[in-house]
Amino acid sequence: MNQNLILSRRRLLGLLGGAAVTSLFSPNVLAHNMAGMNGTTDIEGPGKWALPAMRKVKLAVNLNAICIAPVTVADKQGFFRQHNLDVEFVNFGNSTELLLESIATGKADAAVGMALRWLKALEQGFDVKLTAGTHGGCMRLVTLAQGPQNFADLKGKTIGVTDMAAADKNFFSLLLKRHGIDPVNDVSWRAYPLDLLPMALQKGEIQAASGSDPVMWRLINQSGYRELATNLTDEYANLSCCVVGVRGALTRDAPAVAAAITHAILQAHAWAAKHPDEIGDEFVSHALNTTAQEISAVLQTHTHGHSATGDAFVKELAVYARDLKAINVLRPDTDPQLFARGITANVFA
Repeated sequence: MNQNLILSRRRLLGLLGGAAVTSLFSPNVLAHNMAGMNGTTDIEGPGKWALPAMRKVKLAVNLNAICIAPVTVADKQGFFRQHNLDVEFVNFGNSTELLLESIATGKADAAVGMALRWLKALEQGFDVKLTAGTHGGCMRLVTLAQGPQNFADLKGKTIGVTDMAAADKNFFSLLLKRHGIDPVNDVSWRAYPLDLLPMALQKGEIQAASGSDPVMWRLINQSGYRELATNLTDEYANLSCCVVGVRGALTRDAPAVAAAITHAILQAHAWAAKHPDEIGDEFVSHALNTTAQEISAVLQTHTHGHSATGDAFVKELAVYARDLKAINVLRPDTDPQLFARGITANVFA
């Protein structure tokens, strides 16, 4: 496999998007622009957001997910300590439901996860508030090079996924809908373990595969495969896919703590956008079946220089809510704007 950095359209979007919407900084000097659809708001720190005394907090994460790498290594870079946070990581692996439940039940104070996996649960009443979008990217739809060339070609075809409730299945369902393909009636979905998706493509059991990195990143860098779409496609190019969730009671009773957690995580992601090689070197001990060079390359296809808070973040989530409603994931009576505002907390207000 070619380990060289590939300047793909997706990576170019990330680099240009990061340059346009954020100011990157060293780990010792924070001058972060909270970026979003309404422009940017400069927030200086960590002084303003550092707590007056050290506070122990529990942060639930998937310690093996590459897109979470900036958060996993943030403690070593000092981002949490700069905010007077003593962080204990709680690793929930790929179980998004357990991760979200851990915050709602007080077993963790905050977590980082995928918006499209959390929104349905939040509609059902979990007491968790989303405080920021951390970055975009990390979902890919891949076909064989001679396979479907566009969304129209997927009509009547089968798409492989790892989970029928996965964030990437939700995302590509709503993307299909936007391109005139009914994700329920016009395509079939079949679940496979992530590592078996390439084999299923080759055997013709599926005509497209949806999944996460590094497996999907490896495919698009091999001959015989092509990337049909990502979650940086169309209107979603400048939206966050991963978000910070904080225990609802914490946002109400200790908003300064919620702000410190959120700010430190955003600092880590912005630093990662400028230092992907360092993140790769530090994260490789946590990751499975990958290399520091591959981690760095994958991170550069994401938009870790993009973050959203406040009204900008509400608008991003409202876009997802609107489109999830159109594919019957959210209830038909859900108002996207009111829903997005109700599940968020502007901890920097």
